[in-house]
Amino acid sequence: MQINGKVKLPKGKKIAVNIGTDFDAHSVWMGAFDLTTPAYMHRGEFGAEVGAPRLLKLLDKYNIKGSWCIPGHTIDTFPEISKEVVKRGHEIVHHGYAHENISKLTYEQEEKVLQMGLEALARIGVKPRGYRSPAWDYSPNTLKLLEKYEFEYDSSLMGNDLHPYRPRMVEVNMDKANVFSPPSNILEIPVSWYLDDFPTQELVLGGVEGLTSPDVFFDRCKAIFNYGITNEEGACFILTTHPQTIGRAHMLPKLEEFIQYMEYHGAWFATLEEIYENYYEEVEVKAKIPSLKV
Repeated sequence: MQINGKVKLPKGKKIAVNIGTDFDAHSVWMGAFDLTTPAYMHRGEFGAEVGAPRLLKLLDKYNIKGSWCIPGHTIDTFPEISKEVVKRGHEIVHHGYAHENISKLTYEQEEKVLQMGLEALARIGVKPRGYRSPAWDYSPNTLKLLEKYEFEYDSSLMGNDLHPYRPRMVEVNMDKANVFSPPSNILEIPVSWYLDDFPTQELVLGGVEGLTSPDVFFDRCKAIFNYGITNEEGACFILTTHPQTIGRAHMLPKLEEFIQYMEYHGAWFATLEEIYENYYEEVEVKAKIPSLKV
């Protein structure tokens, strides 16, 4: 049975809202799509040089602190803007090194990537408490590694949509029932492709179609937000943006309108860290949750 809980909200607030920023720059094209031509590198450069400063300015305007998930490669390639994100007071989350698909890596390869990301974050003065998988997927070793390196929460999985929960690994069997591991001590703050700006907007030739109206994305976001405040108590709404996507001239005004809408309807804008610190489970789990450390 899934162990999930609620977020303790400030008085007068109806839902916790995290504006997450996956600051992938070049790395998303390199690691996720194996596209390294100048055209794609320049799209990543737009995210770092144009989109990120625009987004920082908008978040400052509304005094919102978000969670920036930054691959080590972005830190090393664009150190000044990465440092600026830290300077503005946003939470920084581990997001791999070069946006690797960790589901395909061996234990040793995945641990090396995790270490490289930590080393890059240390170069800008950050020791992260949270993790987000670059490809929003796990290998059989990921949860063990996150526990080994003492991460406290993750935001990569989709076993719930509006409530944090304790993730379990699944032994997949084709001839009998799948088997769950015990729930982890790590808290999962779930993501959703439905709340990610990239799929509906970014054109990838031969892959993602993109280029739809921004209304397609923001109407969906609004519907999910409305459901959360109407039907769920202590819920969280985890929005995922990318500077090279949300920072476009036609997208940023729509984000501002949506921020205004959420603020008016009772959003508590919070970092993933704040959601983690205000999470609680109504039913006490009497037995200690086993560790998956190796």
